[in-house]
Amino acid sequence: METVLTYAEAVARFGRAHVRKMVARGQWSKPAPNVYVIHCGPLTPTERERVALLACGSGAVFGGLTALGVDGLTGIDARRPTIIMPIGSKTPPYNDVTAHWSKYLDDIDVHPARTPARTRPARSLVDAAAWAQSQPQARLIVIAGCQQGLATTRQLREALTRRGTCRFRSIIVESILDAAGGIQSLPERDFRQICRTHRLPEPSHQEAVRGKDGRYFLDVAWKRHRVAAEIHGMPHLGIQNWDSDLERANEVMIGDRRLLIFSSFAVRHRCERVGDQMHRMLRTAGWTQEST
Repeated sequence: METVLTYAEAVARFGRAHVRKMVARGQWSKPAPNVYVIHCGPLTPTERERVALLACGSGAVFGGLTALGVDGLTGIDARRPTIIMPIGSKTPPYNDVTAHWSKYLDDIDVHPARTPARTRPARSLVDAAAWAQSQPQARLIVIAGCQQGLATTRQLREALTRRGTCRFRSIIVESILDAAGGIQSLPERDFRQICRTHRLPEPSHQEAVRGKDGRYFLDVAWKRHRVAAEIHGMPHLGIQNWDSDLERANEVMIGDRRLLIFSSFAVRHRCERVGDQMHRMLRTAGWTQEST
């Protein structure tokens, strides 16, 4: 039974006199104008979301991480319910909500039949990434949405095109490319530039290694120093692949190599950190700049 109701819904179900009596006795709560909760205890996460949605009035829909949570996204939660309201709507008279306004709330972006009303997953992912607190979080949202099957990269590209200019747009584009192409989406020059900047020896690429289950390749290797690096364009694409990656890393280490693992995001945006770690690993393996 629904526990969060508008005034009209509460009256239709219980009658006007009963509604007034329960509120007056403190047995029901009224967290926002025209919104009633038919108990006086703490709100569940679902109740918090519904209260926020009703408090925002007609035409409001769940958006961002809140919409994604309803659609099944796991591992990333919104701090407060996120609601998108039609352009021109007034600021909601309620504090426990993160409100946004949009003129794009037609059937292209909002599913006309699903309840509660919410933006479609591709739109929700793009919005949530644009509203993220940091670039890494924006990337995580896009990658997680693709990994969990909420949207395809094509749907994400279309949603981003409709959205136009937004915060973290370049990171969102990179993340969509990583989801679509993995390591092939990482420009080789980015990694080589880090090596040049830190005056590291020139690495070889795609070194073949034979493990217990067959032959596989290391993305980058310094054969002389038995140091290797793996670059993950879309890390942990499913538990099975992640588990295989861990086993492969173990085989590399058992084979007497030192292994570093980076994300393509780190190679693009944390160059100093990546370069520093490679420099220290190579020095640990016996390399000196004088021997280059």
